[in-house]
Amino acid sequence: MSLREGNVQKGKPDLVAEDQPLGATWKPLVFRVDETTPDVVHSVLLERGWDKFDNEQDVEDWNLYWRTSSFRMAEHVNVKPWQRLNHHPGTTKLTRKDYLAKLLKHMKRTYGSPIYKFIPLTFVMLNDYCKFVAEYFKEKQALGAKPGFWICKPAELSRGRGIVIFSDIKDFTFDDTYIVQKYICNPLLVGRYRCDLCIYVCITSFKPLTIYIYQEGLVRFAKEFDLSDLRNSYAHLTNSSINKSGASYGEIKEVVSCGCKWTLRIFSYLRSRDMDDLCLWQQIQHVVILTVLAIAPSVPFATNCFELFGFDILIDDNLKPWLLEVDYSPTLSLDCSTDVSVKRKLIHDMIELIYLHGLRNERKERALPPTGPLVDVQGRPDKPHVAVLDATAALSLPRSQAFREREQSSVQEAEGARLRDGSCWTARTLAA
Repeated sequence: MSLREGNVQKGKPDLVAEDQPLGATWKPLVFRVDETTPDVVHSVLLERGWDKFDNEQDVEDWNLYWRTSSFRMAEHVNVKPWQRLNHHPGTTKLTRKDYLAKLLKHMKRTYGSPIYKFIPLTFVMLNDYCKFVAEYFKEKQALGAKPGFWICKPAELSRGRGIVIFSDIKDFTFDDTYIVQKYICNPLLVGRYRCDLCIYVCITSFKPLTIYIYQEGLVRFAKEFDLSDLRNSYAHLTNSSINKSGASYGEIKEVVSCGCKWTLRIFSYLRSRDMDDLCLWQQIQHVVILTVLAIAPSVPFATNCFELFGFDILIDDNLKPWLLEVDYSPTLSLDCSTDVSVKRKLIHDMIELIYLHGLRNERKERALPPTGPLVDVQGRPDKPHVAVLDATAALSLPRSQAFREREQSSVQEAEGARLRDGSCWTARTLAA
């Protein structure tokens, strides 16, 4: 039985014990929010039986503070043992596009291009302008009459705002800090549609570095891919904030059907076409780990906090994953039924992972029920979910018999297991 089945489905709320001489009484956990907290977080916590913090309560009488913006270092220093914050200090360096480009460029110089080959060729404006111009004309000479394509992104904006795709340098203008990247012209197309993946990643500690990769996520689709029309943002950008306003949003599209999102059932789609989806998922895990390693040494030590990232991954037609960017406080708005099915469960699983696992470690004598069977870290996103495990040992785990059996099972059986299990995290722990 999973924690969710024990605490939510049977109507039992998440509780915390108050120590008393003759035993313990139980009271609901308390969450604190502000005006930026996503509605789904608020509703899921209430559904789990948590109480919302009242400003008239004692200022320290809360267990979880979840908001979109970062916390001041003083707030991290003053956090109490029973409290959790949903941001870790110093992580915004991973999510601002120019900082990320510089970090990965440093890692590429230090450890070699073959390892960090998952980020497109990137230039940071204005510092790299001369280098970009030299590369542009070098490529133009090599391609001859064949055009090359570049994408320009504002360093600090999100949701597709300010993005320009160009082939002719005459169309390239910028007035702030931007990055310019080689545009991936051979994306994997589902039907006729370009897509990218949003992979949810939770980091519970940077010392030791502990990374949980969620085995469900979103596939976001653009309109029909067309390199002849670079000004058509619907054909090139997968941001749902853009595509949900497009004329074709409600139409039935080839393979994709209606809307602009899938769950990670794209792995089943690839497997049905004899593509190596397992290898692709392993490569995506490597992208996540190697990216986080770029920032880990510089992140200040802090306890009782965690961070949820959204890794935007593009797959090309050779099944190579490319890191596009990392989202800070990835959007948790519920714009369609796919959002509801993925994001509500994501928040449920995060609460179990972050808070209830911690409670179980602190109160082993309470004998809380386990979250489900451990499975091989090589598991696919559409296979039975991964609970918590020590990934230092898991990195060298052999393929278990259970995994081999799951690999042979049908997609329908895997989907049934997904509904039964209460957690779906792949864990990676790297000792300091």
